[in-house]
Amino acid sequence: MYRTKVAVVTGGARGIGKAVADAFRAEGTIVHVIDITPGDWFTGDVANKETLEEFAGWVIAQSGHVDYLINNALPIMKGIDDCSFEEFQYALTVGVTAPFYLTKLFMPYFSDEASVVNIASSRDRMSQPQTESYTAAKGGIAALTHAMAVSLAGRARVNSISPGWIDTTDSDITGPDALQQPVGRVGKPEDIAAMVSFLCSDQAGFITGENICIDGGMTRQMIYHGEHGWIYKPNV
Repeated sequence: MYRTKVAVVTGGARGIGKAVADAFRAEGTIVHVIDITPGDWFTGDVANKETLEEFAGWVIAQSGHVDYLINNALPIMKGIDDCSFEEFQYALTVGVTAPFYLTKLFMPYFSDEASVVNIASSRDRMSQPQTESYTAAKGGIAALTHAMAVSLAGRARVNSISPGWIDTTDSDITGPDALQQPVGRVGKPEDIAAMVSFLCSDQAGFITGENICIDGGMTRQMIYHGEHGWIYKPNV
């Protein structure tokens, strides 16, 4: 007997999360969003244990089961010079602990073909200076993904996506910022939403424990001093 699919999206009020939620709704899926920004969704901070428990209880009371869990809430980005112990801990709580705990809370209510998709970042494999809190959180969720995929074998497939530069402001980015990307443009939230939809579909039924980087090829592009107009200027 067919029953309506149910998706949960954290950080679903804007950007990638909103694009994912909109894509699910377009397919007729019931979508439950939690976001720290007040609005027409469950408002709360995923760094708070009681908030996660309240949200999970609310979702199950509303829908009874979960087919898709998308852990997308955004950690803060601060560097080693300015990031406090509490801020670093907060970033890891939002980026790693909350996805772990929400998955644990929803596990008993996963449908037979459930899928968990964690939104990591290409920063899980490359960095700019002063990004430690965000980079650590994204590296953590990428590793957590394959651990949960093994633990949840037979109960849910678990994968992660590592976006590169995704413009969430609906800007028309041209010039060097676009041309430096091997595909010739900056990414859009819909690029990530399309992969989320695929990973949650039956077509991806043989995929679990994977991290898929969607970055226009930037992490595959080797850069050397003097090439393509790029000149290394060390900080002195």
